[in-house]
Amino acid sequence: MAPTETGLRILAGLLPLLTGCSGGLIATVGPEYRAPDSPAAKRWEAPQPEILIAHRGDPAELKRWWDRFDDPELNRFLVAAQRESASVAEARSRIEQARAGMVGAIGAGLPTLDGTIDADWAESTFGGPTFDWTRYQFGLQSNWELDLFGGVARQRETAHRQLEGRHAAWHDARVAVAVEVANAYLSYRQCEVLVKIAEADAASRKESARLTDIAGKAGLRAPADVALANASAADGQEILLRQKGQCERSIKGLVALTALSEAEVRHRLTATPARCAKLPEPPPFRLTGLPAQVLTQRPDVAAAERDVAEASANIGVEEAKRYPKLSLSGNITPQLQSVSGSAFFLANTWSVGPTINLPIFDAGKRAADVEAARARYEAAASKFKATVRTAAKEVEDALVRIGNAEERLPQASAAADGYRANFRAQEQLYRAGFGSLIDAEASRRQSLSSERAMAELRQERAAAWIALYRAAGGSWEEAGEADRVGDAGADSPSAPENSKLADQTS
Repeated sequence: MAPTETGLRILAGLLPLLTGCSGGLIATVGPEYRAPDSPAAKRWEAPQPEILIAHRGDPAELKRWWDRFDDPELNRFLVAAQRESASVAEARSRIEQARAGMVGAIGAGLPTLDGTIDADWAESTFGGPTFDWTRYQFGLQSNWELDLFGGVARQRETAHRQLEGRHAAWHDARVAVAVEVANAYLSYRQCEVLVKIAEADAASRKESARLTDIAGKAGLRAPADVALANASAADGQEILLRQKGQCERSIKGLVALTALSEAEVRHRLTATPARCAKLPEPPPFRLTGLPAQVLTQRPDVAAAERDVAEASANIGVEEAKRYPKLSLSGNITPQLQSVSGSAFFLANTWSVGPTINLPIFDAGKRAADVEAARARYEAAASKFKATVRTAAKEVEDALVRIGNAEERLPQASAAADGYRANFRAQEQLYRAGFGSLIDAEASRRQSLSSERAMAELRQERAAAWIALYRAAGGSWEEAGEADRVGDAGADSPSAPENSKLADQTS
């Protein structure tokens, strides 16, 4: 058997050994990852809304929940914002960076192969006739690192978990953008409601001022009443104009969030008259799953847990640097040579052999790097627990807000009805000549204030439901959108259930 063929057979025989191993040939140093215990409470403390729809901690039950708003314009704004958001784009780029790191980590356990081609033309003389020398050389060089103690395997594990964490962070960025857009849309619809209230109030004040002015000219009303009625009408117009200004600013905000033209935003907001000046009704649901079960589907919690897993694998990477490394290198270099125009002859050289790197003395640097990696692991675990506690707080806060709004709505509605009836009675008395305009205007202010309070309370309830959906891990993900980011869905699941599966195969 030719030497070249022998070398190739040796290298080919080692390839399955090196690529098929999921750990070190001798041992895999570093801790085996175990997900940290969740600090979430055993049950939800805040009372649950009295509704029929139940959420048992299954992410599928909250996927695209906002479709149940039955508001196509809101859907379009969400999609546009997801497409244009800088934070989502940055998170997407981090996925691609992590994917590149994953490719590099996989390549670290495989052989490298480089080729060279060169040609030389030379002229030489050694005190006699000059002769020409021509040489053509082809070379292949290869180097493999045998993963004796699992350092390469831990690098792959680190890169895989980083990719999972970046994918979860991408979902979190999308959720944050969608919440901002949903609340901006809700604020605009709320502004329309308040404009409608202000328009009705301004029209009523204007009519009262007109009638009072007629009565004043006939000598039936005092000049003070006429002045007060005119002032009230002007005040009503000022309130209306101020409210319309706020709506204009809300439109500017939606333009900035979605990158749509202002004309398109205005068209979409008014395309369906039935939805104008009407708050979207969030579909209610009830949390019946345990806190730990519900919170694990949140992308920020999943990302924090993957950071812990990455930090754990990094301990093994640093620990492996304290152990010997064995690499196998080889080269094959055939040469074609000719001297002074003679026939070319083939010269073959090849070599293959191991190299052992023994860490002997580094003044404690490698040991210090291991301790630093352990400290980073502890910090990541602490951050994970803090993230879970914050997530639980957000759920509890949203539940309290919903419960509080639901309790206040009947009282606010009764107060609005009462103030409205009182104003109508005071206005009728005044127009009949038996009441005071001052009393009628005071009653008007109370009625207007109660109407605005009702509208604000309904907005507060809707915003609290949106907050609860986000806090419970609700997804604003477009169908097929995750797949278009890349194949990270298969490589880097964002849910901890999939993370555990990945840990078992690392």
